[in-house]
Amino acid sequence: MATSQRIAPAEAPGTLPALTAGPHSKRLGVVAMVATFGGLLFGYDTGVINGALRPMTEELGLTPLTEGIVTSSLLFGAAAGAMAGGRLSDAWGRRKTILLLAVMFLTGALACVFAPNFGVMVLGRVVLGLAVGGASTVVPVFLAELAPYEIRGSLAGRNELMIVIGQLAAFAVNAVIGNLWGEYGGVWRVMLAVAALPAVALFVGMLRMPESPRWLLSKGRAADALEVLMTVRSPERAVAEMADVKHLADEEKVSRSSGWGALKNKWILRIVLVGIGLGVAQQLTGINSIMYYGQSVLVEAGFSSSAALIANIAPGVIAVVGGVIALRNMQTMNRRTTLLIGFALTTVCHFLIGAASILLPVGNGARPFVILFLVVAFVGSMQTFLNIAVWVMLSEIFPLHIRGFAIGVSVFCLWIANAFLGLFFPSLVAAVGITGTFFLFGIVGLAALVFIYTQVPETRGRTLEALEEDVTTGAIYLVHKK
Repeated sequence: MATSQRIAPAEAPGTLPALTAGPHSKRLGVVAMVATFGGLLFGYDTGVINGALRPMTEELGLTPLTEGIVTSSLLFGAAAGAMAGGRLSDAWGRRKTILLLAVMFLTGALACVFAPNFGVMVLGRVVLGLAVGGASTVVPVFLAELAPYEIRGSLAGRNELMIVIGQLAAFAVNAVIGNLWGEYGGVWRVMLAVAALPAVALFVGMLRMPESPRWLLSKGRAADALEVLMTVRSPERAVAEMADVKHLADEEKVSRSSGWGALKNKWILRIVLVGIGLGVAQQLTGINSIMYYGQSVLVEAGFSSSAALIANIAPGVIAVVGGVIALRNMQTMNRRTTLLIGFALTTVCHFLIGAASILLPVGNGARPFVILFLVVAFVGSMQTFLNIAVWVMLSEIFPLHIRGFAIGVSVFCLWIANAFLGLFFPSLVAAVGITGTFFLFGIVGLAALVFIYTQVPETRGRTLEALEEDVTTGAIYLVHKK
């Protein structure tokens, strides 16, 4: 059927019955809570290295190079996991893929806890990375495909909030364990072991969760898809939404390629490049360098090692506060506006941190506290305006027939950027100090602002099917970029 002969999904928001409260809305909340344990594990497993690295280095005899390898091995694993998770979830289903990831989270955590040497530690971190990367791809898609368009931003954004809650939990656990039992050997193993608990909760919880109705429909399982929708929507809304999704899925079976073949469509290629740009720009703010090496940065700023471990909780707290505010932003602010504000604020913070490290030399009593304040301001700006917005956009901008593949490619590039930062950040700080490092981040931030303004379209307030129609025809760049 030609595009001009169909009822465009863009009309759907005006024709779908309004959302109503009831058992179905509570059920949707439970599904979101269970799925976002994947985000919690993502946050804890990436954040725990912040405090575990120093005692681990002493016990395992790590060098600066092997420290970077231990940290970045998870990140390179995550890049591979993002690609594999996206493709696997397209073929195997979102729910089954998340169950597999839960097993990998538990296996990787236990391997790290009992690692006798550097080699086993790296292997365990790679397994954790595969799980983290897969979760970063599959969980946002699962949530976006289950969510009504009216609350898609806040529902899909819960995963990023759980990521920062996981990182805060890691910082808090590190501070408590490190300061109470830091003199005992193997304290870092206890820090890593805590991750096993949410891994078990994710697996047990997902056993009772439904599959994505949009994925079921893409596999021709219309009755199963409607059955799932009836559990998370009112009956009238489920039937109306099902009709719109089915119409688009029927067209895709006839007219659209999946995987790499879909990139022959110039508009599909363009939106995939936009997704890659969003992911890489987010990482090049340096946010995860703070999350992984925050204690080292604060020691460089002038704090003692134990004080830095405690002070490091402050960025974790502001990240959670910013994440809560960001969920509200997803419902009240356009995505592009949020991204532009976020990159502007983080770029200003980068230049201020660099300037503070020049104006307040080592030994100045104010230096550690000013830099801590600016780091907290940077993390707050990042979490309030960027992180959740980026992950939500990655979960919603791609058409259904390539959604898992496209977000996998985008998140693969995101994790590769993250991994190289994790690998080389200690060397960068050693070479050019805090000043040069954050000035470089600031320059990259200026380039990101230009990219967002010129290339990223608006997606808020529309169904996934309406977005798909405009993405595949290029209309989204003409009428929805405002």
